[in-house]
Amino acid sequence: MLIRAPSNAVSAALLAILSALLASVVWSPAEGLGGWVERWLVLFLVPGAVAAFVTPPLAALLGGRLSLRRSLLLAVTAAGVELPLLLGWRLLAVGVPEAAAAPVAGVLLFVLGPNLWFREMSLFGLSSPSHARSLPPALLQPVVAVAGVFLLYAPTPPLLVAAGLFLAIAVGSCALLLRAADRPIRREFGVSGVALIRPLLDHINLRDPGAAEALEAFFRRFAKPANLYVSLVAFRAEGRTKATLVLPTVHPGPFAALGASDLPRKLAERLGPDAGLVLVPHTPCNHDLDLPSAAEVDQVARAAAALVPRLEGPQSACASPLLGGAGQPIARAQLLGETALVIVSRAPEPTDDIDYAVADQLRRSLEGPGQPRVVLVDGHNSYVEDEGDITYGTPAAEQLDRDARAAVAAAVANARPGRVEVGVASRSDYSLREHGIGPAGIRCVAVRAAGTTTAYALVDGNNLLLGHRATILGALAGVVDQAEVLTTDNHVVHEVDGSINAVGERYPADALAADIRALVVAAVADLSPVDVYSGGTAVESVPVLGPDWTARLLTSLGDTVSMFANAFLMTFLLLLATSLLVLAALY
Repeated sequence: MLIRAPSNAVSAALLAILSALLASVVWSPAEGLGGWVERWLVLFLVPGAVAAFVTPPLAALLGGRLSLRRSLLLAVTAAGVELPLLLGWRLLAVGVPEAAAAPVAGVLLFVLGPNLWFREMSLFGLSSPSHARSLPPALLQPVVAVAGVFLLYAPTPPLLVAAGLFLAIAVGSCALLLRAADRPIRREFGVSGVALIRPLLDHINLRDPGAAEALEAFFRRFAKPANLYVSLVAFRAEGRTKATLVLPTVHPGPFAALGASDLPRKLAERLGPDAGLVLVPHTPCNHDLDLPSAAEVDQVARAAAALVPRLEGPQSACASPLLGGAGQPIARAQLLGETALVIVSRAPEPTDDIDYAVADQLRRSLEGPGQPRVVLVDGHNSYVEDEGDITYGTPAAEQLDRDARAAVAAAVANARPGRVEVGVASRSDYSLREHGIGPAGIRCVAVRAAGTTTAYALVDGNNLLLGHRATILGALAGVVDQAEVLTTDNHVVHEVDGSINAVGERYPADALAADIRALVVAAVADLSPVDVYSGGTAVESVPVLGPDWTARLLTSLGDTVSMFANAFLMTFLLLLATSLLVLAALY
Protein backbone atom coordinates (compact mmCIF):
# COMPACT_ATOMS: atom_id res chain seq x y z
CA MET A 1 0.00 0.00 0.00
CA LEU A 2 1.25 3.49 -0.83
CA ILE A 3 1.33 5.69 2.26
CA ARG A 4 0.69 9.41 2.02
CA ALA A 5 2.67 11.49 4.52
CA PRO A 6 0.58 13.74 6.77
CA SER A 7 0.97 17.51 6.66
CA ASN A 8 4.02 19.13 8.20
CA ALA A 9 1.95 20.51 11.07
CA VAL A 10 0.47 17.11 11.89
CA SER A 11 3.87 15.38 11.78
CA ALA A 12 5.46 18.11 13.94
CA ALA A 13 2.69 17.71 16.52
CA LEU A 14 3.11 13.94 16.47
CA LEU A 15 6.85 14.32 16.99
CA ALA A 16 6.33 16.54 20.03
CA ILE A 17 3.72 14.19 21.53
CA LEU A 18 5.75 11.05 20.85
CA SER A 19 8.89 12.63 22.31
CA ALA A 20 6.99 13.52 25.46
CA LEU A 21 5.67 9.97 25.68
CA LEU A 22 9.17 8.54 25.32
CA ALA A 23 10.46 10.80 28.06
CA SER A 24 7.56 9.80 30.30
CA VAL A 25 8.33 6.10 29.85
CA VAL A 26 11.88 6.65 31.15
CA TRP A 27 11.16 9.32 33.79
CA SER A 28 7.98 10.44 35.52
CA PRO A 29 7.22 14.17 35.30
CA ALA A 30 6.15 13.91 38.94
CA GLU A 31 9.79 13.32 39.92
CA GLY A 32 10.62 16.83 38.79
CA LEU A 33 9.03 18.72 35.93
CA GLY A 34 12.12 20.78 35.15
CA GLY A 35 14.36 17.75 34.76
CA TRP A 36 11.71 15.93 32.76
CA VAL A 37 11.34 18.84 30.30
CA GLU A 38 15.11 19.04 29.88
CA ARG A 39 15.36 15.34 29.04
CA TRP A 40 12.33 15.49 26.77
CA LEU A 41 13.93 18.29 24.76
CA VAL A 42 17.56 17.19 24.76
CA LEU A 43 17.12 13.45 24.27
CA PHE A 44 14.03 13.20 22.09
CA LEU A 45 12.46 16.34 20.65
CA VAL A 46 15.61 18.20 19.57
CA PRO A 47 17.20 15.14 17.86
CA GLY A 48 13.93 14.49 16.00
CA ALA A 49 13.55 18.14 14.99
CA VAL A 50 17.17 18.48 13.87
CA ALA A 51 16.86 15.31 11.80
CA ALA A 52 13.55 16.42 10.29
CA PHE A 53 14.81 19.82 9.13
CA VAL A 54 18.45 19.04 8.30
CA THR A 55 17.94 15.73 6.50
CA PRO A 56 16.43 17.25 3.29
CA PRO A 57 19.28 19.70 2.56
CA LEU A 58 21.96 17.20 3.60
CA ALA A 59 20.41 14.51 1.40
CA ALA A 60 20.28 16.96 -1.52
CA LEU A 61 23.92 17.88 -0.97
CA LEU A 62 24.82 14.20 -1.30
CA GLY A 63 22.79 13.72 -4.48
CA GLY A 64 19.62 12.38 -2.88
CA ARG A 65 16.19 13.89 -2.41
CA LEU A 66 13.77 13.94 0.50
CA SER A 67 10.97 16.43 1.03
CA LEU A 68 10.44 18.08 4.40
CA ARG A 69 7.07 16.35 4.62
CA ARG A 70 8.66 12.91 4.27
CA SER A 71 11.55 13.88 6.54
CA LEU A 72 9.18 14.89 9.36
CA LEU A 73 7.29 11.61 9.03
CA LEU A 74 10.58 9.69 9.05
CA ALA A 75 11.67 11.44 12.26
CA VAL A 76 8.36 10.48 13.89
CA THR A 77 8.43 6.83 12.78
CA ALA A 78 12.10 6.40 13.69
CA ALA A 79 11.37 7.72 17.18
CA GLY A 80 8.35 5.42 17.26
CA VAL A 81 10.67 2.41 16.85
CA GLU A 82 12.17 3.31 20.24
CA LEU A 83 8.83 3.30 22.08
CA PRO A 84 8.12 -0.47 22.32
CA LEU A 85 11.75 -1.09 23.34
CA LEU A 86 11.61 1.41 26.19
CA LEU A 87 8.20 0.11 27.25
CA GLY A 88 9.56 -3.43 27.18
CA TRP A 89 12.47 -2.39 29.38
CA ARG A 90 10.09 -0.79 31.89
CA LEU A 91 7.75 -3.79 31.94
CA LEU A 92 10.68 -6.20 32.26
CA ALA A 93 11.92 -4.24 35.25
CA VAL A 94 8.61 -4.96 37.04
CA GLY A 95 9.09 -8.73 36.87
CA VAL A 96 12.88 -8.81 36.77
CA PRO A 97 14.17 -6.07 39.07
CA GLU A 98 17.71 -6.69 37.82
CA ALA A 99 16.69 -5.15 34.49
CA ALA A 100 16.19 -1.82 36.24
CA ALA A 101 19.85 -1.95 37.21
CA ALA A 102 20.88 -1.32 33.61
CA PRO A 103 22.34 2.18 33.34
CA VAL A 104 19.73 4.55 31.92
CA ALA A 105 22.35 6.09 29.65
CA GLY A 106 23.10 2.63 28.24
CA VAL A 107 19.42 1.94 27.61
CA LEU A 108 19.01 5.29 25.85
CA LEU A 109 21.99 4.52 23.62
CA PHE A 110 20.70 0.99 23.00
CA VAL A 111 17.40 2.19 21.46
CA LEU A 112 19.26 4.48 19.05
CA GLY A 113 20.54 1.44 17.12
CA PRO A 114 17.00 0.51 15.93
CA ASN A 115 16.39 4.21 15.24
CA LEU A 116 19.38 4.30 12.88
CA TRP A 117 18.47 0.91 11.37
CA PHE A 118 15.03 2.25 10.44
CA ARG A 119 16.30 5.61 9.16
CA GLU A 120 19.01 4.08 6.98
CA MET A 121 16.59 1.51 5.58
CA SER A 122 14.14 4.30 4.71
CA LEU A 123 16.61 6.80 3.30
CA PHE A 124 18.32 4.15 1.18
CA GLY A 125 15.04 3.69 -0.65
CA LEU A 126 13.54 7.17 -0.42
CA SER A 127 16.60 9.34 -0.97
CA SER A 128 19.58 7.54 -2.50
CA PRO A 129 20.28 3.82 -2.98
CA SER A 130 23.85 4.21 -1.77
CA HIS A 131 25.00 3.72 1.80
CA ALA A 132 27.69 6.35 1.31
CA ARG A 133 25.02 8.92 0.46
CA SER A 134 22.14 7.80 2.66
CA LEU A 135 24.06 7.07 5.85
CA PRO A 136 25.14 10.64 6.77
CA PRO A 137 21.53 11.98 6.88
CA ALA A 138 20.39 8.72 8.52
CA LEU A 139 22.89 9.34 11.35
CA LEU A 140 21.49 12.79 12.19
CA GLN A 141 18.75 11.74 14.64
CA PRO A 142 20.72 9.06 16.55
CA VAL A 143 23.98 11.06 16.64
CA VAL A 144 22.29 14.19 18.00
CA ALA A 145 20.56 11.96 20.55
CA VAL A 146 23.94 10.41 21.49
CA ALA A 147 25.29 13.93 22.03
CA GLY A 148 22.27 14.64 24.24
CA VAL A 149 22.92 11.52 26.30
CA PHE A 150 26.51 12.55 26.90
CA LEU A 151 25.41 16.09 27.69
CA LEU A 152 23.28 14.78 30.56
CA TYR A 153 25.37 11.76 31.53
CA ALA A 154 29.13 11.39 31.93
CA PRO A 155 30.66 10.01 28.71
CA THR A 156 32.61 7.12 30.20
CA PRO A 157 34.82 4.99 27.93
CA PRO A 158 32.43 1.99 28.13
CA LEU A 159 29.49 4.19 27.12
CA LEU A 160 31.46 5.72 24.27
CA VAL A 161 32.43 2.28 22.97
CA ALA A 162 28.85 1.02 23.41
CA ALA A 163 27.43 3.98 21.49
CA GLY A 164 29.75 3.27 18.56
CA LEU A 165 28.94 -0.44 18.62
CA PHE A 166 25.17 0.14 18.75
CA LEU A 167 25.34 2.35 15.64
CA ALA A 168 27.74 0.05 13.80
CA ILE A 169 25.54 -2.99 14.45
CA ALA A 170 22.53 -1.05 13.17
CA VAL A 171 24.30 -0.16 9.93
CA GLY A 172 25.42 -3.75 9.39
CA SER A 173 21.94 -5.15 10.07
CA CYS A 174 20.37 -2.65 7.68
CA ALA A 175 22.87 -3.56 4.95
CA LEU A 176 21.93 -7.24 5.32
CA LEU A 177 18.22 -6.38 5.12
CA LEU A 178 18.56 -4.27 1.99
CA ARG A 179 20.76 -6.81 0.26
CA ALA A 180 18.26 -9.60 0.90
CA ALA A 181 15.27 -7.50 -0.17
CA ASP A 182 17.02 -6.40 -3.37
CA ARG A 183 17.89 -9.89 -4.50
CA PRO A 184 14.68 -11.06 -6.28
CA ILE A 185 14.38 -8.13 -8.69
CA ARG A 186 18.13 -7.90 -9.22
CA ARG A 187 18.23 -11.62 -10.04
CA GLU A 188 15.29 -11.42 -12.46
CA PHE A 189 15.92 -8.07 -14.13
CA GLY A 190 19.53 -7.22 -13.32
CA VAL A 191 18.68 -3.93 -11.59
CA SER A 192 18.21 -2.78 -8.02
CA GLY A 193 14.58 -2.84 -6.99
CA VAL A 194 15.33 -0.52 -4.08
CA ALA A 195 16.73 2.02 -6.54
CA LEU A 196 13.27 2.20 -8.17
CA ILE A 197 11.48 3.23 -4.96
CA ARG A 198 12.40 6.90 -5.04
CA PRO A 199 11.54 7.51 -8.71
CA LEU A 200 8.28 5.64 -8.21
CA LEU A 201 7.28 7.86 -5.27
CA ASP A 202 8.47 10.99 -7.05
CA HIS A 203 6.41 10.06 -10.09
CA ILE A 204 3.27 9.37 -8.08
CA ASN A 205 3.52 12.34 -5.73
CA LEU A 206 5.24 14.93 -7.90
CA ARG A 207 4.79 13.73 -11.51
CA ASP A 208 8.51 14.39 -11.74
CA PRO A 209 9.61 14.02 -15.40
CA GLY A 210 13.01 12.68 -14.40
CA ALA A 211 11.41 10.00 -12.25
CA ALA A 212 9.12 8.95 -15.10
CA GLU A 213 12.09 8.75 -17.47
CA ALA A 214 14.03 6.57 -15.03
CA LEU A 215 11.14 4.13 -14.60
CA GLU A 216 10.27 4.03 -18.29
CA ALA A 217 13.93 3.44 -19.14
CA PHE A 218 13.71 0.35 -16.92
CA PHE A 219 10.58 -0.81 -18.77
CA ARG A 220 12.10 -0.18 -22.21
CA ARG A 221 15.05 -2.46 -21.44
CA PHE A 222 12.71 -5.43 -21.68
CA ALA A 223 10.34 -4.27 -24.45
CA LYS A 224 9.73 -6.31 -27.58
CA PRO A 225 8.41 -5.05 -30.95
CA ALA A 226 4.79 -5.76 -31.82
CA ASN A 227 2.45 -4.79 -34.65
CA LEU A 228 -0.53 -2.92 -33.24
CA TYR A 229 -3.75 -1.63 -34.81
CA VAL A 230 -5.71 1.57 -34.31
CA SER A 231 -9.37 2.02 -35.27
CA LEU A 232 -11.24 5.33 -35.27
CA VAL A 233 -14.95 6.03 -35.55
CA ALA A 234 -15.81 9.71 -35.93
CA PHE A 235 -19.23 11.38 -35.85
CA ARG A 236 -19.21 14.58 -37.92
CA ALA A 237 -21.75 17.20 -38.88
CA GLU A 238 -21.36 20.41 -40.86
CA GLY A 239 -17.59 20.12 -40.97
CA ARG A 240 -17.26 19.65 -37.22
CA THR A 241 -16.42 16.44 -35.37
CA LYS A 242 -18.81 15.87 -32.50
CA ALA A 243 -17.16 12.76 -31.05
CA THR A 244 -14.41 10.29 -31.89
CA LEU A 245 -14.03 6.74 -30.67
CA VAL A 246 -10.33 5.85 -30.50
CA LEU A 247 -9.64 2.13 -30.29
CA PRO A 248 -5.95 1.20 -30.23
CA THR A 249 -4.93 -2.35 -29.42
CA VAL A 250 -3.00 -0.99 -26.44
CA HIS A 251 -3.46 -1.95 -22.81
CA PRO A 252 -3.62 1.19 -20.62
CA GLY A 253 -0.91 0.09 -18.17
CA PRO A 254 1.35 -0.72 -16.47
CA PHE A 255 0.89 1.72 -13.57
CA ALA A 256 0.26 5.35 -12.57
CA ALA A 257 0.91 7.59 -15.59
CA LEU A 258 3.82 5.50 -16.89
CA GLY A 259 3.86 4.13 -20.41
CA ALA A 260 0.34 3.58 -21.69
CA SER A 261 -1.27 4.24 -18.30
CA ASP A 262 -3.67 7.20 -18.40
CA LEU A 263 -4.08 6.45 -22.11
CA PRO A 264 -7.54 8.10 -22.45
CA ARG A 265 -6.21 11.48 -21.31
CA LYS A 266 -3.01 11.20 -23.32
CA LEU A 267 -4.75 10.35 -26.61
CA ALA A 268 -7.46 12.98 -26.10
CA GLU A 269 -4.80 15.64 -25.55
CA ARG A 270 -2.80 14.58 -28.60
CA LEU A 271 -5.84 14.49 -30.92
CA GLY A 272 -6.97 17.87 -29.63
CA PRO A 273 -10.34 19.67 -29.66
CA ASP A 274 -10.85 19.11 -33.41
CA ALA A 275 -11.63 15.46 -32.59
CA GLY A 276 -14.63 16.52 -30.48
CA LEU A 277 -15.33 14.46 -27.38
CA VAL A 278 -12.68 11.72 -27.48
CA LEU A 279 -13.62 8.35 -25.99
CA VAL A 280 -10.98 5.65 -25.55
CA PRO A 281 -12.77 2.45 -24.51
CA HIS A 282 -10.79 -0.64 -23.53
CA THR A 283 -10.01 -2.80 -26.52
CA PRO A 284 -9.44 -6.56 -26.35
CA CYS A 285 -5.84 -6.90 -25.09
CA ASN A 286 -3.96 -7.50 -21.86
CA HIS A 287 -0.71 -6.52 -20.16
CA ASP A 288 1.27 -8.07 -23.01
CA LEU A 289 0.47 -4.85 -24.91
CA ASP A 290 1.41 -2.35 -22.23
CA LEU A 291 3.56 0.39 -23.73
CA PRO A 292 6.79 0.99 -21.80
CA SER A 293 7.19 4.75 -22.25
CA ALA A 294 5.81 8.02 -23.55
CA ALA A 295 7.66 7.49 -26.84
CA GLU A 296 5.46 4.55 -27.77
CA VAL A 297 2.31 6.42 -26.77
CA ASP A 298 3.40 9.23 -29.10
CA GLN A 299 3.97 6.67 -31.86
CA VAL A 300 0.41 5.36 -31.51
CA ALA A 301 -1.00 8.88 -31.16
CA ARG A 302 0.76 10.02 -34.34
CA ALA A 303 -0.71 7.07 -36.21
CA ALA A 304 -4.20 7.96 -34.92
CA ALA A 305 -3.78 11.63 -35.84
CA ALA A 306 -2.54 10.69 -39.32
CA LEU A 307 -5.60 8.45 -39.76
CA VAL A 308 -8.11 11.24 -38.99
CA PRO A 309 -8.05 12.90 -42.45
CA ARG A 310 -8.07 9.50 -44.15
CA LEU A 311 -11.23 8.16 -42.52
CA GLU A 312 -13.75 6.69 -44.94
CA GLY A 313 -17.09 8.43 -45.12
CA PRO A 314 -19.66 9.64 -44.96
CA GLN A 315 -20.84 6.06 -44.84
CA SER A 316 -24.19 4.71 -45.95
CA ALA A 317 -27.20 6.05 -44.08
CA CYS A 318 -28.06 2.66 -42.64
CA ALA A 319 -28.03 1.76 -38.97
CA SER A 320 -29.37 -0.74 -36.47
CA PRO A 321 -30.16 -0.96 -32.78
CA LEU A 322 -27.68 -2.58 -30.41
CA LEU A 323 -28.41 -6.28 -30.87
CA GLY A 324 -27.17 -9.66 -29.74
CA GLY A 325 -27.84 -13.18 -30.87
CA ALA A 326 -30.16 -15.66 -29.18
CA GLY A 327 -29.90 -16.63 -25.52
CA GLN A 328 -27.59 -14.68 -23.25
CA PRO A 329 -24.87 -13.47 -25.62
CA ILE A 330 -21.64 -11.95 -24.37
CA ALA A 331 -21.37 -9.76 -27.47
CA ARG A 332 -23.79 -7.21 -28.90
CA ALA A 333 -23.36 -5.19 -32.09
CA GLN A 334 -24.70 -1.94 -33.51
CA LEU A 335 -24.32 -1.14 -37.18
CA LEU A 336 -23.53 2.52 -37.82
CA GLY A 337 -23.20 3.11 -41.54
CA GLU A 338 -20.64 0.58 -42.66
CA THR A 339 -19.13 0.11 -39.21
CA ALA A 340 -20.20 -2.59 -36.75
CA LEU A 341 -19.48 -1.59 -33.15
CA VAL A 342 -19.20 -4.81 -31.11
CA ILE A 343 -19.42 -4.57 -27.32
CA VAL A 344 -18.21 -7.58 -25.30
CA SER A 345 -19.28 -8.15 -21.71
CA ARG A 346 -19.87 -11.29 -19.66
CA ALA A 347 -21.77 -9.38 -16.99
CA PRO A 348 -23.37 -10.28 -14.67
CA GLU A 349 -20.53 -12.83 -14.68
CA PRO A 350 -16.99 -11.55 -14.09
CA THR A 351 -15.52 -9.82 -17.12
CA ASP A 352 -11.93 -8.70 -17.59
CA ASP A 353 -9.23 -8.67 -20.26
CA ILE A 354 -9.64 -10.42 -23.61
CA ASP A 355 -6.55 -11.79 -25.32
CA TYR A 356 -5.60 -9.75 -28.36
CA ALA A 357 -5.22 -12.93 -30.42
CA VAL A 358 -8.88 -13.85 -29.80
CA ALA A 359 -10.21 -10.50 -30.97
CA ASP A 360 -7.75 -10.03 -33.84
CA GLN A 361 -8.63 -13.39 -35.34
CA LEU A 362 -12.32 -12.55 -34.99
CA ARG A 363 -11.95 -9.11 -36.57
CA ARG A 364 -9.98 -10.45 -39.53
CA SER A 365 -12.49 -13.24 -40.18
CA LEU A 366 -15.52 -10.92 -40.00
CA GLU A 367 -14.20 -8.25 -42.33
CA GLY A 368 -14.11 -8.68 -46.08
CA PRO A 369 -15.68 -7.46 -49.30
CA GLY A 370 -19.26 -6.40 -48.68
CA GLN A 371 -18.89 -6.78 -44.91
CA PRO A 372 -18.90 -3.97 -42.35
CA ARG A 373 -15.76 -2.75 -40.66
CA VAL A 374 -15.71 -4.34 -37.21
CA VAL A 375 -14.45 -2.51 -34.13
CA LEU A 376 -14.41 -4.40 -30.84
CA VAL A 377 -14.76 -2.99 -27.34
CA ASP A 378 -14.08 -4.89 -24.12
CA GLY A 379 -16.77 -3.70 -21.70
CA HIS A 380 -14.53 -4.43 -18.70
CA ASN A 381 -17.53 -3.80 -16.46
CA SER A 382 -17.97 -6.62 -13.93
CA TYR A 383 -15.01 -7.02 -11.62
CA VAL A 384 -14.16 -10.02 -9.49
CA GLU A 385 -10.52 -10.46 -8.57
CA ASP A 386 -8.61 -12.87 -10.83
CA GLU A 387 -11.70 -13.86 -12.81
CA GLY A 388 -13.22 -13.03 -16.18
CA ASP A 389 -10.25 -13.14 -18.61
CA ILE A 390 -10.98 -14.57 -22.05
CA THR A 391 -7.94 -16.43 -23.34
CA TYR A 392 -7.28 -18.14 -26.64
CA GLY A 393 -8.67 -21.64 -27.06
CA THR A 394 -11.03 -21.54 -24.07
CA PRO A 395 -14.81 -22.11 -24.10
CA ALA A 396 -15.28 -18.39 -23.37
CA ALA A 397 -13.24 -17.51 -26.48
CA GLU A 398 -15.34 -19.87 -28.58
CA GLN A 399 -18.53 -18.33 -27.19
CA LEU A 400 -17.24 -14.85 -27.99
CA ASP A 401 -16.55 -15.91 -31.56
CA ARG A 402 -20.06 -17.34 -31.96
CA ASP A 403 -21.83 -14.46 -30.23
CA ALA A 404 -19.92 -11.73 -32.05
CA ARG A 405 -20.70 -13.30 -35.42
CA ALA A 406 -24.37 -13.66 -34.50
CA ALA A 407 -24.50 -10.08 -33.21
CA VAL A 408 -22.97 -8.60 -36.36
CA ALA A 409 -25.31 -10.68 -38.52
CA ALA A 410 -28.31 -9.51 -36.49
CA ALA A 411 -27.19 -5.88 -36.73
CA VAL A 412 -26.81 -6.13 -40.51
CA ALA A 413 -30.14 -7.90 -40.90
CA ASN A 414 -32.01 -5.32 -38.81
CA ALA A 415 -30.38 -2.21 -40.25
CA ARG A 416 -32.70 0.48 -41.58
CA PRO A 417 -32.01 3.43 -43.81
CA GLY A 418 -32.00 6.76 -42.02
CA ARG A 419 -29.69 9.38 -40.61
CA VAL A 420 -27.79 8.59 -37.44
CA GLU A 421 -28.12 11.13 -34.62
CA VAL A 422 -25.50 11.54 -31.90
CA GLY A 423 -25.38 13.54 -28.68
CA VAL A 424 -22.55 13.82 -26.17
CA ALA A 425 -21.99 14.87 -22.56
CA SER A 426 -19.09 14.54 -20.15
CA ARG A 427 -17.97 15.29 -16.62
CA SER A 428 -14.41 15.28 -15.31
CA ASP A 429 -14.55 16.65 -11.74
CA TYR A 430 -13.65 13.31 -10.17
CA SER A 431 -10.54 12.25 -8.24
CA LEU A 432 -8.62 9.01 -8.02
CA ARG A 433 -8.64 9.04 -4.24
CA GLU A 434 -12.27 9.97 -3.60
CA HIS A 435 -14.02 8.36 -6.56
CA GLY A 436 -11.59 5.87 -8.12
CA ILE A 437 -12.16 7.62 -11.46
CA GLY A 438 -9.37 8.90 -13.71
CA PRO A 439 -8.81 12.29 -15.36
CA ALA A 440 -11.09 11.57 -18.33
CA GLY A 441 -14.03 11.26 -15.92
CA ILE A 442 -17.28 9.95 -17.40
CA ARG A 443 -18.04 10.44 -21.09
CA CYS A 444 -21.43 9.57 -22.58
CA VAL A 445 -22.59 9.20 -26.16
CA ALA A 446 -26.24 8.83 -27.10
CA VAL A 447 -26.97 7.30 -30.51
CA ARG A 448 -30.41 7.45 -32.14
CA ALA A 449 -30.67 5.00 -35.03
CA ALA A 450 -33.27 2.67 -36.53
CA GLY A 451 -35.99 4.06 -34.28
CA THR A 452 -34.14 3.39 -30.99
CA THR A 453 -31.90 5.43 -28.73
CA THR A 454 -28.81 3.78 -27.24
CA ALA A 455 -26.47 5.25 -24.63
CA TYR A 456 -22.84 4.35 -24.07
CA ALA A 457 -21.36 5.52 -20.77
CA LEU A 458 -17.57 5.28 -20.52
CA VAL A 459 -16.04 5.59 -17.05
CA ASP A 460 -12.32 6.29 -16.84
CA GLY A 461 -11.46 3.56 -14.36
CA ASN A 462 -10.22 0.01 -13.97
CA ASN A 463 -13.30 -2.18 -14.22
CA LEU A 464 -16.62 -1.83 -12.39
CA LEU A 465 -17.53 -3.82 -9.30
CA LEU A 466 -19.73 -6.83 -9.92
CA GLY A 467 -23.42 -5.83 -9.87
CA HIS A 468 -22.94 -2.09 -10.38
CA ARG A 469 -23.60 -2.36 -14.11
CA ALA A 470 -27.14 -3.52 -13.41
CA THR A 471 -27.70 -0.59 -11.04
CA ILE A 472 -26.56 1.90 -13.68
CA LEU A 473 -28.57 0.31 -16.48
CA GLY A 474 -31.62 0.35 -14.22
CA ALA A 475 -31.17 4.08 -13.66
CA LEU A 476 -31.17 4.63 -17.44
CA ALA A 477 -34.47 2.82 -17.98
CA GLY A 478 -36.95 5.27 -19.46
CA VAL A 479 -34.21 7.65 -20.58
CA VAL A 480 -32.99 5.52 -23.50
CA ASP A 481 -34.09 2.26 -25.07
CA GLN A 482 -30.76 0.49 -24.57
CA ALA A 483 -27.52 1.23 -22.80
CA GLU A 484 -24.12 -0.11 -21.93
CA VAL A 485 -21.64 1.04 -19.31
CA LEU A 486 -17.95 0.59 -20.06
CA THR A 487 -14.65 1.30 -18.34
CA THR A 488 -11.32 2.31 -19.87
CA ASP A 489 -9.18 -0.04 -17.70
CA ASN A 490 -7.00 2.98 -16.96
CA HIS A 491 -4.24 1.83 -14.60
CA VAL A 492 -3.61 5.35 -13.35
CA VAL A 493 -6.15 4.60 -10.62
CA HIS A 494 -3.77 2.05 -9.06
CA GLU A 495 -1.46 4.74 -7.74
CA VAL A 496 -3.80 5.67 -4.86
CA ASP A 497 -3.14 2.56 -2.81
CA GLY A 498 -1.40 0.16 -5.14
CA SER A 499 -4.52 -1.97 -5.65
CA ILE A 500 -7.03 -2.38 -8.48
CA ASN A 501 -9.21 0.47 -7.16
CA ALA A 502 -12.17 -0.68 -9.26
CA VAL A 503 -14.96 1.79 -9.91
CA GLY A 504 -17.46 1.44 -7.09
CA GLU A 505 -14.95 0.76 -4.31
CA ARG A 506 -14.80 4.44 -3.38
CA TYR A 507 -17.91 5.88 -5.04
CA PRO A 508 -21.30 4.31 -4.27
CA ALA A 509 -23.19 2.68 -7.12
CA ASP A 510 -26.27 4.86 -6.56
CA ALA A 511 -24.24 8.06 -6.82
CA LEU A 512 -22.44 6.80 -9.90
CA ALA A 513 -25.75 5.79 -11.49
CA ALA A 514 -27.23 9.22 -10.76
CA ASP A 515 -24.25 10.94 -12.37
CA ILE A 516 -24.43 8.77 -15.47
CA ARG A 517 -28.18 9.25 -15.75
CA ALA A 518 -27.75 13.05 -15.67
CA LEU A 519 -25.08 12.85 -18.37
CA VAL A 520 -27.18 10.57 -20.57
CA VAL A 521 -30.12 12.95 -20.23
CA ALA A 522 -27.81 15.75 -21.38
CA ALA A 523 -26.49 13.64 -24.25
CA VAL A 524 -30.03 12.83 -25.42
CA ALA A 525 -30.85 16.55 -25.36
CA ASP A 526 -27.75 17.11 -27.52
CA LEU A 527 -28.83 14.68 -30.27
CA SER A 528 -28.31 15.95 -33.81
CA PRO A 529 -27.76 14.32 -37.23
CA VAL A 530 -24.20 13.22 -38.01
CA ASP A 531 -22.25 11.39 -40.66
CA VAL A 532 -20.23 8.35 -39.64
CA TYR A 533 -16.59 8.08 -40.65
CA SER A 534 -14.29 5.19 -39.76
CA GLY A 535 -10.96 3.64 -40.55
CA GLY A 536 -8.09 1.66 -39.21
CA THR A 537 -4.34 1.54 -39.57
CA ALA A 538 -1.51 -0.76 -38.57
CA VAL A 539 1.21 0.60 -36.31
CA GLU A 540 4.22 -1.60 -36.87
CA SER A 541 7.17 -2.45 -34.64
CA VAL A 542 5.93 -0.70 -31.53
CA PRO A 543 7.90 -1.73 -28.41
CA VAL A 544 5.58 -3.38 -25.87
CA LEU A 545 6.27 -5.10 -22.57
CA GLY A 546 5.37 -8.41 -24.15
CA PRO A 547 4.16 -11.79 -22.91
CA ASP A 548 4.66 -12.61 -19.25
CA TRP A 549 6.70 -9.49 -18.44
CA THR A 550 4.11 -8.15 -16.01
CA ALA A 551 3.76 -11.61 -14.46
CA ARG A 552 7.53 -11.74 -13.99
CA LEU A 553 7.54 -8.34 -12.38
CA LEU A 554 4.63 -9.14 -10.08
CA THR A 555 6.24 -12.45 -9.11
CA SER A 556 9.50 -10.68 -8.34
CA LEU A 557 7.68 -8.03 -6.34
CA GLY A 558 5.91 -10.75 -4.40
CA ASP A 559 9.23 -12.45 -3.72
CA THR A 560 10.66 -9.09 -2.68
CA VAL A 561 7.84 -8.47 -0.22
CA SER A 562 8.22 -11.97 1.22
CA MET A 563 12.01 -11.66 1.42
CA PHE A 564 11.76 -8.20 2.95
CA ALA A 565 9.28 -9.33 5.59
CA ASN A 566 11.49 -12.24 6.62
CA ALA A 567 14.73 -10.25 6.48
CA PHE A 568 13.08 -7.34 8.30
CA LEU A 569 12.27 -9.54 11.28
CA MET A 570 15.54 -11.49 11.20
CA THR A 571 17.82 -8.46 10.93
CA PHE A 572 15.86 -6.60 13.60
CA LEU A 573 16.17 -9.55 15.97
CA LEU A 574 19.86 -9.83 15.09
CA LEU A 575 20.26 -6.14 15.85
CA LEU A 576 18.50 -6.47 19.19
CA ALA A 577 20.31 -9.65 20.24
CA THR A 578 23.76 -8.30 19.40
CA SER A 579 23.04 -4.93 20.98
CA LEU A 580 21.72 -6.60 24.14
CA LEU A 581 25.06 -8.38 24.50
CA VAL A 582 26.78 -5.00 24.35
CA LEU A 583 24.30 -3.55 26.85
CA ALA A 584 24.80 -6.49 29.22
CA ALA A 585 28.53 -5.82 29.19
CA LEU A 586 27.91 -2.34 30.63
CA TYR A 587 26.78 -3.68 34.04
